[in-house]
Amino acid sequence: MTDKNDQGTDFNAYNDPYAQREAEKYENPIPSRELILQVIKEAGKPLRRKQIADHFGLQSDESLEALRRRLRAMERDGQLVFNRRQKYCLVNSQDLIAGRVLGHPDGFGFLHPDDGSGDLFLLPREMKALIHNDRAVVRIAGIDRRGRREAAVVDVLERNTHQVVGRFSKERGVSFVVPEHNKISHEVVIPQDEANGAKEGQIVVAEILEQPTKRRQPVGKIVEVLGEHMAPGMEIEVAIRSYELPNEWPEELLEEVAPLSDQVPEEAKEGRTDIRELPLVTIDGEDARDFDDAVYCQKTPKGWKLLVAIADVSHYVKVNTALDAEAKKRSTSVYFPERVIPMLPEILSNGLCSLNPDVDRLCMVCEMYINKQGEVIRSRFFEAVMRSHARLTYTSVARMLVDGDKKLAKKHHHLMPHLQELYALFKAMRKQREQRGAMDFDTQETQIVFGAERKIEKIVPTERNDAHKLIEEFMIAANMAAARFLNRKKMPRLLRIHEGPGSEKLLTLRTFLGEMGLHLGGGENPTPLDYMELLDSVQGRPNAHLIQTVMLRSMSQAVYSPETKGHFGLALEAYAHFTSPIRRYPDLLVHRAIRHCLQGKTAESFFYGFPDMVVLGEHCSANERRADEATRDVVTWLKCEYMLDKVGEEFTGLISAVTGFGFFVELQDIYVEGLVHISTLPQDYFHFDATSHQLYGERTGIRYRLGDMVKVKVARVDLDEKKIDFDLLQTGKKSKAKKKTTAKKTTKDRKTAKDRNKTKKRS
Repeated sequence: MTDKNDQGTDFNAYNDPYAQREAEKYENPIPSRELILQVIKEAGKPLRRKQIADHFGLQSDESLEALRRRLRAMERDGQLVFNRRQKYCLVNSQDLIAGRVLGHPDGFGFLHPDDGSGDLFLLPREMKALIHNDRAVVRIAGIDRRGRREAAVVDVLERNTHQVVGRFSKERGVSFVVPEHNKISHEVVIPQDEANGAKEGQIVVAEILEQPTKRRQPVGKIVEVLGEHMAPGMEIEVAIRSYELPNEWPEELLEEVAPLSDQVPEEAKEGRTDIRELPLVTIDGEDARDFDDAVYCQKTPKGWKLLVAIADVSHYVKVNTALDAEAKKRSTSVYFPERVIPMLPEILSNGLCSLNPDVDRLCMVCEMYINKQGEVIRSRFFEAVMRSHARLTYTSVARMLVDGDKKLAKKHHHLMPHLQELYALFKAMRKQREQRGAMDFDTQETQIVFGAERKIEKIVPTERNDAHKLIEEFMIAANMAAARFLNRKKMPRLLRIHEGPGSEKLLTLRTFLGEMGLHLGGGENPTPLDYMELLDSVQGRPNAHLIQTVMLRSMSQAVYSPETKGHFGLALEAYAHFTSPIRRYPDLLVHRAIRHCLQGKTAESFFYGFPDMVVLGEHCSANERRADEATRDVVTWLKCEYMLDKVGEEFTGLISAVTGFGFFVELQDIYVEGLVHISTLPQDYFHFDATSHQLYGERTGIRYRLGDMVKVKVARVDLDEKKIDFDLLQTGKKSKAKKKTTAKKTTKDRKTAKDRNKTKKRS
């Protein structure tokens, strides 16, 4: 397929491999991003916009304006930099690196590069012009004394903080807002005529009018006064505004979904495989409101046939619609305690795209044939119309399949043969999972139980039974199949990548294990199987929890990317997210790519190219982190409120983290964490050993190590800072190791007691 621009020139005269895609997206297409990047790269030097336009023969005002907009968008997305000579140059050449800014409460920060390379350190002077979550281009300025790459800001690509929530304060006639968000260290100056009646100490929302520079603090105006104190439920409102979580539906979107009902139109079912007679069931938690996956299993001569049916969100959320724009903007549903901010409006999330029992629903199906050893030997995807035969819960399924509850089994007697096959298949797949070395760390998750006026009544641990694991295993299998299918078709797509431990973290882990007489196999490139073999070998040891925690912390964070880098934790070469398009935008993108292939179209004509997926992966990863941070903030505040009336009480807890300024303790049976500051420890000079995760007393030999049990008293709870301080009641363990002595002491070793006390206080 070719198209012509407004000069009548053959649009694909310069061999744009993405000409068909561009022609389908735009009425008057111009060269693709990929081709523009290629031209600048081949030129070997920065190019002016006119040089790029001349290269492609673009002359009309419309084409030149389209090129200007595309180049500007490529700047925002960190693909190009517009230098002082008004030329475009490639990022990640000339020592220029684009990425997202990660702020720190102490004023410094890091740049997380888009290419996935190691973070770069940003000094406080560089952070003066930046706010957490901005996007920027930097150059490497040097290496600091800790071996970190230091960065200097070249340009701010994108501002992502437009409002802050915090306390309104006045000092010496100057008004300002101190942000609640602990990663934003800037105070926002409020001009006198922009205070809008806010009073000292009130919690307010400030809109940023002027972003910070290296010479000036951000300037804003008060747009909302939330109140004098944190009333029940306000912690979520604060988090929504602090993290700028979209939580109101645009008018255009509401108009778009207004014609929809909770019934699937008959014409939408045409051309689809009819699987309404198959006894597909949903299995979710008791409090689930949307059901986006259903499963069915059937015995075959060589093993099993498994169907994983996923709500067909891509049928309703079309590209370039208001629905799509808002789903992309949100990227994910955000789950607060007892409140959800969905990615899609309720008519879809709880209606048309929820696989409710006994109603017709459109779905995308992954059909897999699995042998008796639990290996997927063949898979395919197809569009279907289905009808869920039951809404089951993890608890009820576990009672029937694991506990043998005959009364409950009798109630669902027509489903029991299929459920039993599901369970048999799960056991076979579980063995296969263990053989390949997929990780299965024993982590403890909790749930908050509220009482009157939304006050925490208790915090209880949640348990994963075999029904949870069964569904998890089948979803993983469908996600694996989706990645393989799209890789085979060479489609631009987002993968869920989880890289193995970096060299620095691996060295730290091996040093830690070596001190315990343990060894991690695999040399410089350990496999997930090496990790699991070591974990299995330490089960039953008193410090098994400590070892597991340190091993977990050696892992990198999972992100979305179009690059095939594998999933270390699941021991897979390629892994996609296919199973939750109601609540995750990357899953929706995967569905669109699969549908594109099922329609017999080529990768070149897909709406998205590889550069688009790079940008979308970074965007979705950042919004996933934003949702996690907002949820964590709310939970932390709720736990602080829960502990207010427990000041002075004594508890036993586990040291959950050790730092240079003290250690954190998680209380047993309460699952609340607080800090024992180094200044409150017994009179001694304590050294922090990051490798062995401990504080070590120089004179007494007392040590406080990750995983140690200690007894503490609640000393202070600060709701504004969301911090809990503990006093230590029970001293740590005295080291049995003999102190090493040297013939000569360095100047540092000869510090006076007075100097040591000063250092301790500064910590």
